[in-house]
Amino acid sequence: MTTIDQKDRQILRVLSREGRISNLDLAERVALSPSACSRRVQALEAAGVIAGYRAVLPPDRLGLGFVAYITVGLSEHTKRAQEAFERAMQAAPEVRECHNITGAVEYLLRVEAADLPSYKRFHTDVLGALPQVATITTYVVMGSPKDERA
Repeated sequence: MTTIDQKDRQILRVLSREGRISNLDLAERVALSPSACSRRVQALEAAGVIAGYRAVLPPDRLGLGFVAYITVGLSEHTKRAQEAFERAMQAAPEVRECHNITGAVEYLLRVEAADLPSYKRFHTDVLGALPQVATITTYVVMGSPKDERA
Protein backbone atom coordinates (compact mmCIF):
# COMPACT_ATOMS: atom_id res chain seq x y z
CA MET A 1 0.00 0.00 0.00
CA THR A 2 1.38 3.38 -1.00
CA THR A 3 1.44 6.14 1.59
CA ILE A 4 -0.14 9.26 0.13
CA ASP A 5 0.68 12.50 1.90
CA GLN A 6 -1.01 15.89 1.64
CA LYS A 7 1.26 17.02 -1.23
CA ASP A 8 0.38 13.87 -3.20
CA ARG A 9 -3.32 14.59 -2.59
CA GLN A 10 -2.85 18.10 -3.98
CA ILE A 11 -1.16 16.69 -7.07
CA LEU A 12 -3.94 14.12 -7.55
CA ARG A 13 -6.65 16.76 -7.13
CA VAL A 14 -5.12 18.94 -9.85
CA LEU A 15 -4.42 16.03 -12.21
CA SER A 16 -7.94 14.65 -11.85
CA ARG A 17 -9.29 17.95 -13.19
CA GLU A 18 -6.47 18.87 -15.58
CA GLY A 19 -4.72 15.71 -16.76
CA ARG A 20 -2.81 17.57 -19.48
CA ILE A 21 -1.32 20.23 -17.22
CA SER A 22 2.41 20.65 -17.75
CA ASN A 23 4.75 19.51 -15.00
CA LEU A 24 5.97 23.09 -14.64
CA ASP A 25 2.44 24.42 -14.06
CA LEU A 26 1.57 21.51 -11.78
CA ALA A 27 4.70 22.09 -9.69
CA GLU A 28 3.86 25.76 -9.36
CA ARG A 29 0.26 24.97 -8.41
CA VAL A 30 1.29 22.59 -5.60
CA ALA A 31 4.34 24.58 -4.46
CA LEU A 32 7.06 22.09 -5.40
CA SER A 33 10.13 22.27 -7.58
CA PRO A 34 9.53 20.82 -11.06
CA SER A 35 11.92 17.92 -10.39
CA ALA A 36 10.29 17.02 -7.05
CA CYS A 37 6.84 17.24 -8.63
CA SER A 38 7.88 15.01 -11.53
CA ARG A 39 9.34 12.43 -9.12
CA ARG A 40 6.11 12.36 -7.12
CA VAL A 41 3.93 11.96 -10.23
CA GLN A 42 6.17 9.15 -11.50
CA ALA A 43 6.00 7.43 -8.10
CA LEU A 44 2.20 7.72 -8.06
CA GLU A 45 2.07 6.24 -11.58
CA ALA A 46 4.47 3.41 -10.67
CA ALA A 47 2.41 2.57 -7.59
CA GLY A 48 -0.78 2.40 -9.66
CA VAL A 49 -2.38 5.32 -7.82
CA ILE A 50 -2.54 7.08 -11.18
CA ALA A 51 -3.83 4.36 -13.49
CA GLY A 52 -3.89 6.43 -16.66
CA TYR A 53 -4.96 9.59 -18.41
CA ARG A 54 -7.89 9.94 -20.76
CA ALA A 55 -9.88 12.39 -22.78
CA VAL A 56 -13.30 13.45 -21.47
CA LEU A 57 -15.85 13.12 -24.28
CA PRO A 58 -19.13 14.94 -23.63
CA PRO A 59 -21.90 12.70 -25.05
CA ASP A 60 -23.87 15.61 -26.52
CA ARG A 61 -20.82 16.73 -28.55
CA LEU A 62 -20.65 13.24 -30.04
CA GLY A 63 -24.31 13.22 -31.08
CA LEU A 64 -25.32 11.16 -28.06
CA GLY A 65 -28.14 13.23 -26.60
CA PHE A 66 -29.76 10.44 -24.58
CA VAL A 67 -28.06 9.29 -21.37
CA ALA A 68 -29.60 6.86 -18.92
CA TYR A 69 -28.71 4.71 -15.95
CA ILE A 70 -30.22 1.26 -16.05
CA THR A 71 -30.55 -1.34 -13.36
CA VAL A 72 -30.60 -4.94 -14.54
CA GLY A 73 -31.71 -7.94 -12.54
CA LEU A 74 -30.72 -11.41 -13.69
CA SER A 75 -33.02 -14.41 -13.72
CA GLU A 76 -30.14 -16.72 -12.78
CA HIS A 77 -27.61 -16.02 -10.06
CA THR A 78 -24.83 -18.11 -11.49
CA LYS A 79 -21.31 -17.28 -12.51
CA ARG A 80 -22.11 -18.39 -16.07
CA ALA A 81 -25.08 -16.01 -16.30
CA GLN A 82 -23.02 -13.11 -14.96
CA GLU A 83 -20.14 -13.78 -17.34
CA ALA A 84 -22.50 -14.00 -20.33
CA PHE A 85 -24.16 -10.73 -19.35
CA GLU A 86 -20.82 -8.99 -18.84
CA ARG A 87 -19.56 -10.20 -22.25
CA ALA A 88 -22.69 -8.80 -23.90
CA MET A 89 -22.18 -5.44 -22.16
CA GLN A 90 -18.52 -5.35 -23.25
CA ALA A 91 -19.69 -5.78 -26.85
CA ALA A 92 -22.41 -3.09 -26.65
CA PRO A 93 -21.02 0.33 -27.67
CA GLU A 94 -23.94 2.12 -25.99
CA VAL A 95 -22.82 0.83 -22.58
CA ARG A 96 -20.23 3.26 -21.23
CA GLU A 97 -20.14 1.79 -17.72
CA CYS A 98 -21.19 -1.56 -16.28
CA HIS A 99 -21.06 -2.13 -12.53
CA ASN A 100 -21.87 -5.33 -10.63
CA ILE A 101 -23.65 -4.05 -7.52
CA THR A 102 -25.30 -5.27 -4.35
CA GLY A 103 -28.99 -4.90 -3.58
CA ALA A 104 -32.19 -5.89 -5.34
CA VAL A 105 -30.52 -6.07 -8.77
CA GLU A 106 -27.15 -7.24 -10.05
CA TYR A 107 -26.01 -4.50 -12.45
CA LEU A 108 -25.99 -0.75 -12.92
CA LEU A 109 -25.27 0.51 -16.44
CA ARG A 110 -24.58 3.94 -17.87
CA VAL A 111 -25.86 4.04 -21.43
CA GLU A 112 -25.40 6.75 -24.05
CA ALA A 113 -27.46 6.76 -27.26
CA ALA A 114 -28.26 9.26 -29.98
CA ASP A 115 -31.91 9.61 -29.00
CA LEU A 116 -34.90 7.79 -27.54
CA PRO A 117 -35.49 5.58 -30.62
CA SER A 118 -31.82 4.52 -30.54
CA TYR A 119 -32.09 3.71 -26.85
CA LYS A 120 -35.28 1.73 -27.48
CA ARG A 121 -33.42 -0.38 -30.05
CA PHE A 122 -30.67 -1.08 -27.49
CA HIS A 123 -33.27 -1.84 -24.80
CA THR A 124 -35.19 -4.25 -27.05
CA ASP A 125 -32.52 -5.78 -29.27
CA VAL A 126 -29.64 -6.04 -26.80
CA LEU A 127 -30.87 -6.11 -23.22
CA GLY A 128 -34.26 -7.62 -24.02
CA ALA A 129 -32.67 -10.38 -26.11
CA LEU A 130 -30.45 -11.70 -23.33
CA PRO A 131 -31.96 -14.83 -21.78
CA GLN A 132 -30.49 -14.16 -18.33
CA VAL A 133 -32.07 -10.68 -17.99
CA ALA A 134 -35.15 -10.68 -15.76
CA THR A 135 -35.71 -6.97 -15.00
CA ILE A 136 -34.70 -3.68 -16.60
CA THR A 137 -35.36 -0.30 -15.02
CA THR A 138 -34.30 2.86 -16.84
CA TYR A 139 -33.51 6.20 -15.19
CA VAL A 140 -33.20 8.94 -17.82
CA VAL A 141 -30.62 11.64 -17.09
CA MET A 142 -32.22 15.08 -17.42
CA GLY A 143 -29.11 17.00 -16.36
CA SER A 144 -25.79 16.54 -14.58
CA PRO A 145 -25.05 19.46 -12.26
CA LYS A 146 -21.97 17.62 -10.98
CA ASP A 147 -20.00 15.01 -12.90
CA GLU A 148 -16.39 14.32 -11.91
CA ARG A 149 -15.90 11.19 -14.00
CA ALA A 150 -12.70 11.37 -16.03
